[in-house]
Amino acid sequence: MYLHLIDRFKKYFIMDFHHTLKIAADPEEVFAALTIPFQIELWSGYPADMKAEKGYMFSLWEGDITGVNLDVKVNKLLVQEWFFGGQEEQSVVRIELKKEGAYTVVDLNHTNIPEDVFEEITEGWQEYYLGAIKGMLEMY
Repeated sequence: MYLHLIDRFKKYFIMDFHHTLKIAADPEEVFAALTIPFQIELWSGYPADMKAEKGYMFSLWEGDITGVNLDVKVNKLLVQEWFFGGQEEQSVVRIELKKEGAYTVVDLNHTNIPEDVFEEITEGWQEYYLGAIKGMLEMY
């Protein structure tokens, strides 16, 4: 009986994700890949509605990812709230960029991810989002 209740309310559990990645590019290039629609379209393959402005409501992957920019420090920091339907807790993405020699260290923290999409979101971050940016920027 309890397992049935846990499965029924699983979508209400929230989880956090942390990922660090080095990209052989300058912070300016990584920031551009995160915030300029044309660049986002290059690595994602989909049109993007994004501006590096606090308060800007963005949409990526044909609306599969939507949210608002909470804080923007050009070439250093991008903080966003990602929307997950009727979730009460804010799901906050914090991406910090730090120069380390010929690399940019990307430090990602994504909080309050609903458990029912946690695997999809974490795989997406590693392979299709940050992994795709790394692949695009390190191609040259």
